[in-house]
Amino acid sequence: MNEILNQEKSIYLQIGEMLENDILRDILREEEKAPSMNELAKFFKINPATAAKGINLLVDEGILYKKRGIGMFVSEGAKEMIKKKRRDVFYENFIKAMLTEAASLSISKEELIRMIEESA
Repeated sequence: MNEILNQEKSIYLQIGEMLENDILRDILREEEKAPSMNELAKFFKINPATAAKGINLLVDEGILYKKRGIGMFVSEGAKEMIKKKRRDVFYENFIKAMLTEAASLSISKEELIRMIEESA
């Protein structure tokens, strides 16, 4: 978790995204213990309640789960859940907007594909 908190969005959302990034990068693996709210609070110098809110977002999504008396752990299938969630957001935020703009400019599907292939 080398990332730095910024003012662009709520800290608890950034904490959740950082944990997701660590899972995607295999820094945190499935069934492995995740950092505690106190560890996150100390590391980022934030209120433990804020860290807990970020962790609880992932618990609500099934990405993390709690082992009573031990701590939070990465769920089996967490990496795929995160990828699906982010693909859905990517589609909503970028692909749909691109298709709408392409239609308004009368760019055909074939031309759009060609443009993408040339950019890659």
